Amino acid sequence: MINLPVVEKRAPRARKPSWLRVKLPSGEKFRNVLDIVNDYKLHTICQSGHCPNMGECWGAGTATFMILGNTCTRSCSFCAVKTGRPTEYDTDEPRRVAEAIKLMGVKHAVITSVNRDELKDRGASIWHQTIKEIKALTPETTIETLIPDVRGNWEALETMISAGQEVVSHNMETVKRLYRKVRPQGKYVRSLEEIKRIKDYGKRTKTGIMIGLGETKEEVFEIMDDLLENGCDVLTLGQYLQPTKMHLEVAEYVHPDVFAEYKEVGLAKGFDYVESGPLVRSSYHAERHVFPNRTQ
Repeated sequence: MINLPVVEKRAPRARKPSWLRVKLPSGEKFRNVLDIVNDYKLHTICQSGHCPNMGECWGAGTATFMILGNTCTRSCSFCAVKTGRPTEYDTDEPRRVAEAIKLMGVKHAVITSVNRDELKDRGASIWHQTIKEIKALTPETTIETLIPDVRGNWEALETMISAGQEVVSHNMETVKRLYRKVRPQGKYVRSLEEIKRIKDYGKRTKTGIMIGLGETKEEVFEIMDDLLENGCDVLTLGQYLQPTKMHLEVAEYVHPDVFAEYKEVGLAKGFDYVESGPLVRSSYHAERHVFPNRTQ
């Protein structure tokens, strides 16, 4: 008789609950944004990051542009953006981003980028020029820049944030205990220091974290305290969604009532603004995050 090895059955994956249903992209404004992105040969985190709100945001005539190409030097276990050795370094990209924003007629623009760790300045010169080009072409447009981890290159950080944008965001992504698992090339303390330096420079600061990776409520409250201690003004919390089978699985689909609790606690602790909900992403309703002490 042959003894076959016992294979443990994995628990079936939880099905997405009803509160995570989103509308499919459609409409004239959506097609207009798509045409502009394609015509100007630009990238968006909406597409590269598989954002569930793309239909809503593009349908409203706005998108989050991703500069410095669409290949990231990091391999974060939650992110759908392609990992590898970037080949793009397009010095004309700032002009095209600015012209696209003008064509779209958005009042508030959000710009992000991949990590470019192979560049000495982490891509800071392109960041700076992009903001300058937007402000020159549409000076009435307010801007949020969602910047990457500069790996302690604080000179590059200053270049990134000194071009006139109103909000500077750097996402923590998860709680301290899960950092090595979720962001293996990041450091919790270093990202907190980046936020502190942005605040010390005089900018309105913002960060986002994902919920549903296995964190506890106490750990969420702990990161809130750490962020406030380091000068963070705006906090966003949203449900982690597994982009592909190669990425981290969802540990829990968190009920909207818990997100409501996180918002209440965050405001009570002292954040100026808290955006909290299953489908919230960093740039979701970003136009609301520009001015301090906005009533929620």
